[in-house]
Amino acid sequence: MSFFRLVPVCLTLLTACDNNQVAAPPPAELTSDATGYYCSMTLAEHPGPKAQIFAGDAAEPAWFPSVRDMFAYTMLPEENQNIRAIYVSDTGASDDVSIIRPGAWVDAKAALYVLGSDATGGMGLPELVPFADRKKADAFAIRHGGEVVTFEEVTPDHIFTEFEADPPAAGVTM
Repeated sequence: MSFFRLVPVCLTLLTACDNNQVAAPPPAELTSDATGYYCSMTLAEHPGPKAQIFAGDAAEPAWFPSVRDMFAYTMLPEENQNIRAIYVSDTGASDDVSIIRPGAWVDAKAALYVLGSDATGGMGLPELVPFADRKKADAFAIRHGGEVVTFEEVTPDHIFTEFEADPPAAGVTM
């Protein structure tokens, strides 16, 4: 077979391989029995934004009671880094930032995060507050301090820094 006859065959095979990639699973809905990956406590016991990660061949996500914990998972080399999808709750989908609306999940890599605000999350530590909408993230940052950052801009220093046990008095507890 000549070179010119092989090129279309190779392109067809490459296209077929690309089309066989497994699509990211859709976000799961939070249930009352969902437990935190690290703490094994039910997520219902922790107010504020939540996260879920589909890794490896798991059919169900690993749940995180705080967005901070989800970022830790993605940064720790001992965790399964074969991540198929990451979702965070969209804080801007509700008037009450402590309430997770059903269906209000956003791709974590497309979300915007308010970093360094006075908000504390599910584990009582300063939280990265996720938003799908830039205007809502900016408005939250104006009211509660902090800066709006992307997924890629969050560093290990933001996640693994020690914090005081008591949240700021003026802060919003999620």
